[in-house]
Amino acid sequence: MHVRHEVIPFLMASWCVALVIIIACFAMGVRPLRAAVPGVAVGLVLSLYMLYFFRDPERIPPGDESLVVAGADGVVAGIVDVKEDKYLKTDAVRISIFLSLFDVHVNRSPISGTSRFLGYFPGKHVFTFKEKSSEVNQHNKILIEGKRTRCLVTQIVGPVCRRVVYWPDPMNPVVLKQGDRIGMMKFGSRLDMYLPKDGVEVQVSVGDRVRAGESVVARVKGTP
Repeated sequence: MHVRHEVIPFLMASWCVALVIIIACFAMGVRPLRAAVPGVAVGLVLSLYMLYFFRDPERIPPGDESLVVAGADGVVAGIVDVKEDKYLKTDAVRISIFLSLFDVHVNRSPISGTSRFLGYFPGKHVFTFKEKSSEVNQHNKILIEGKRTRCLVTQIVGPVCRRVVYWPDPMNPVVLKQGDRIGMMKFGSRLDMYLPKDGVEVQVSVGDRVRAGESVVARVKGTP
């Protein structure tokens, strides 16, 4: 399985923690070999988790332009009707996906279209399972405009996650295909997808588990 190269500094940090533990044990009079045991154990556990967290499995999108796929792995935490006046400029349905520390954290494009990075917005670090986190937490906003619908994607940080990353060119529009990788949220977060309410039929329910780039979350109205 492919692992993101962003894991490298986290692997280094894991072994720095291990070294600190070894030095601390040695300073307390523990013999060198015995002092190494807890440090190496911690280093191995942390390294294995980091490799697991930064995994980036291949996904096969449905390839149907009438479908909208999940932008993140996780559990559907909310499906709410909202007024999105700033970017979509219409009544919208917001599908929220909550990511645990054990989900794949690579985000993917829900639809094919032209992606524009709207910016990084500073804010709080409220737990992302709370409704208000959608509005008050730090987040990235991305607008993807396709032939049949539009999708506003919001990458939201939580109390653990401190960084969200958008990989395509943030300064210029980029053409994406459904399921293309668009970024990553590090260490547990939430991803919101806003879709024009009158233009789509939601295909998931709260509590459903979805996979980025593969699971269908909505269908464009008027298509078979």
